[in-house]
Amino acid sequence: MAERGFVTLAFDASFNGESGGQPHFISSPDVFVEDFLAGVDFLGSQPMVDRARIGVLGVCASGAFSLAAAQIDPRIKAVATVSMYDMGGAMREGLHKTMTDADRRKALAGVAEQRWAEFDGAPVRYNALPETIDANTDPVTREFFAYYRMPRGRHPRSTTAISATSMSSFYQFRPFEHLDAISPRPVLLIAGENAHSRYFTEDAFAAAAEPKTLHIVPGAGHVDLYDRVELIPWDALQAFFDRHLA
Repeated sequence: MAERGFVTLAFDASFNGESGGQPHFISSPDVFVEDFLAGVDFLGSQPMVDRARIGVLGVCASGAFSLAAAQIDPRIKAVATVSMYDMGGAMREGLHKTMTDADRRKALAGVAEQRWAEFDGAPVRYNALPETIDANTDPVTREFFAYYRMPRGRHPRSTTAISATSMSSFYQFRPFEHLDAISPRPVLLIAGENAHSRYFTEDAFAAAAEPKTLHIVPGAGHVDLYDRVELIPWDALQAFFDRHLA
């Protein structure tokens, strides 16, 4: 987007990646939403930026965080998402809404026991992608492995590790409940045709109010839209922001 003339700020979520401070490798959806608001603060302080023309682009889990941020911050004049993941829905319901109430209760009970254990001195347990895969590995894990564990996306501070006890914070994260509050500001929702996460984008589109646009990229999966520049719909993104930040 910077190459197309936009003043662009990219950042890692608090507690992760290049972000400093402690603790590290934890989840906090409230703080992840606040990161976007702080990004608007920073951009609006730059002399080359028009405060009335700030938009947001969220990728994967940050797509849901950016939608939540736009619901409460009218300074965000347009919001687009790419390969958006609703981590709240994924945690509460499982992918494709396969989790049962018994599954949910068991998962939360496990988190509660782990909190006792860590408070009593046990090592922190982290959830992360495996370092190896085999013939029994599920297709979604394989897709993320091909990005985060291969030279394509591997980085020392992109471990995918998140503390198991902090993941339960997502159970109360419901970014689609007030999507209509973004209107009359516009929303562009982009997903790959073959993405396992496509239904998140379609659910968000159904919940959003006009003006809204759903853009499905033919032949693309979820991770494809992270870095396969020939598939990322740059023209659609530029047209969207050119129009609505003009």
